[in-house]
Amino acid sequence: MKRKYNIGIIPGDGIGRDVMRGAVMVLDTINELTDEFNLDFLKMDIGEMAVKKFNTPFPEETRKGIARMDTVLFGAVGSPYDFTVLTEIRSGFNLYANVRPIQALPDTNAIQPKADIILVRENTEGLYTGVGYIDRNHHVNLRIFTTKGMERILRFCFNLAAAKGRRKVTFTHKASVLKYTDAPMKKMFYEIAAEYPDIESEDAEIDACAMRIIMKPETLDVVFAENANGDILSDVGGGIIGGMGFTPSGNIGDSMAVFEPVHGSAPKHADKNIVNPTATIMAAKMMFDYLNETHTALRIEEALKAVLVEGKVRTYDIGGRSSTSEFAAAVCDKMRRNWTRSTSESSH
Repeated sequence: MKRKYNIGIIPGDGIGRDVMRGAVMVLDTINELTDEFNLDFLKMDIGEMAVKKFNTPFPEETRKGIARMDTVLFGAVGSPYDFTVLTEIRSGFNLYANVRPIQALPDTNAIQPKADIILVRENTEGLYTGVGYIDRNHHVNLRIFTTKGMERILRFCFNLAAAKGRRKVTFTHKASVLKYTDAPMKKMFYEIAAEYPDIESEDAEIDACAMRIIMKPETLDVVFAENANGDILSDVGGGIIGGMGFTPSGNIGDSMAVFEPVHGSAPKHADKNIVNPTATIMAAKMMFDYLNETHTALRIEEALKAVLVEGKVRTYDIGGRSSTSEFAAAVCDKMRRNWTRSTSESSH
């Protein structure tokens, strides 16, 4: 009997709609090709479309829909709804780990073509909790961590490194200044690291790590960063691999995950069918890895790389004139040509 996965589809705002159309083309092709499972889709609204329909950027219908899904693929959300929607998704479903691969793909504009880093951004605590106040001349945002939150994200990093065969975890911080958050977390990091003797552990100040990402990415493997710092580092990482069109991510908790491109909604490019869908297609690849459908994840990555190497279909950001849908169609064509219906290669 075929396995069945319920997949939430949330196009969202701006170019989220464009890139999601491309990603769904890939998902439809997988449904066409695979003998192993079926994908059932539920489209949901957030952001501006949800406000028009439900008078709220994150309706209860979407919340309940996400809760019923095995996993979710998400496009983008724009201002002024971004903080509300992302908080509802990440904190509302306790998706405390934001995994952001910084992987250079072939024949792109990568400054560092050998870059291959997994950035893990803490997703529900830290500076982005939004807690603060204004008291006359004092303007305060609080950087909040819990002991439980610290431990679970640090263990996630080491478990991820072990699962992916990675050799090292780097803890980024400003422990010399942030004595009540970074200093105790640094201590906990090394205590947990002792439980993983086969994985090297090191720490680096956040600014020094940013420089290493740019100049010596080969010295890094799995990198942990606090919420706000991880947001910044992932954009730095995007810069060395050709831009935000190449940066996927996964918001992962203990029993749920939402996958999305790192880029925003870029409203000036919305609905023009010109933007690069690579990040969203690679987010779909991450989604299949999460579902333990590694055979399918590999086929997506192989097909996308083949399109880039061939160079006939390229979006404007990498020197071409192809549309979003043309690029996605080329990936689908490569999958059809090279697909193998082999359960022996699957993890099941």
